[in-house]
Amino acid sequence: MPDVRAAKRIVVKIGSALLVDRATGLRQGWLSALAMDVAEAKVRGADVVLVSSGSIALGRKVLGLPAGELTLEQSQAAAAVGQIRLARAYEEVLAPHGITTAQVLVTLEDTEDRRRYLNSRATMETLLGLGVVPIVNENDTVATDEIRFGDNDRLAAQIAVTVGADQLILLSDVDGFYSANPKEDSAAVRFEVVETITPEIEAMAGDPISGLSKGGMKTKLMAAKTAVAGGCAMAIMEGSVLRPLKALAEGAARTWFVPGADPQLARKRWINAMKPRGEVVVDAGAVTALGAGKSLLPAGVRAVKGTFGRGEPVAILGPDGAVLGKGLIRYTAAEAKAIAGHKSGEIEGILGYAGRAALIHRDDMVV
Repeated sequence: MPDVRAAKRIVVKIGSALLVDRATGLRQGWLSALAMDVAEAKVRGADVVLVSSGSIALGRKVLGLPAGELTLEQSQAAAAVGQIRLARAYEEVLAPHGITTAQVLVTLEDTEDRRRYLNSRATMETLLGLGVVPIVNENDTVATDEIRFGDNDRLAAQIAVTVGADQLILLSDVDGFYSANPKEDSAAVRFEVVETITPEIEAMAGDPISGLSKGGMKTKLMAAKTAVAGGCAMAIMEGSVLRPLKALAEGAARTWFVPGADPQLARKRWINAMKPRGEVVVDAGAVTALGAGKSLLPAGVRAVKGTFGRGEPVAILGPDGAVLGKGLIRYTAAEAKAIAGHKSGEIEGILGYAGRAALIHRDDMVV
């Protein structure tokens, strides 16, 4: 059974109904208590990412918009007003713990486009490496029905896979996954752990919807499928208790969905299953570096073959032509050919902009 205290990288999803009271606005006390959980995780050495709903709920109260379904334009306007308040709220509760926050707004296109996906991943990795807690939200100000995640449960799962988290915690208004909707069926049973999401499990998902959020159990199950496929364990728990992560560690009611592989292994398998769009031939020094778990730098590349775009898979070949592995390359074929054999410090002078130091990062590589 997963233990949140043992997680090295945690993504926590906070629902609107937990964060915002329709009558009084932001639940300041609850948010301050959550900040204590985040600080405790950071002290343990864990990276933490918060995927937070609430911008529209906060903004609609400020703007005095009516209850009920909002138009797309009203939602976007409410998000624009609410996002700045949401980011400030997290900054104010985490700063006393010495934690720096960052706001990261994404749309579905950012994960479907490989180049933008890699850019998002690199940004998140840099933030986490600097000890920052990213506050992630769907960019409701510009997102339209065609490009929306539609629910932050799914967004949180995608972010968890993107950053290679080992645990995703959905703080919700229900305390787990049940065999039926417990609000309608008194015989419904909560699962302690789900090891495999079978068609029978999927058929049990209902659609309980709170007054502030759009998410139901079906979207949580979709999130679980995404998370476990990426090697990330996911928990659903009732989050209104103060210090919910502490409560989870101490045995609070929840349902764990467990993966069959760790996140990095799952990612390596995903990369290894891709068909290469090109090849990079490396020298003996690069072979040694790759064997030691290093990233591939331009200086170690002798030749580039094929036509490919940024973020696409390429084969890595040794000096003798033997295939050493595969990786997602951070440059186009033309760019890679231009900087091959050059030091990373020369990239800007060659391409006219400051590119990434690694041609293929070790996290995007199978050797």
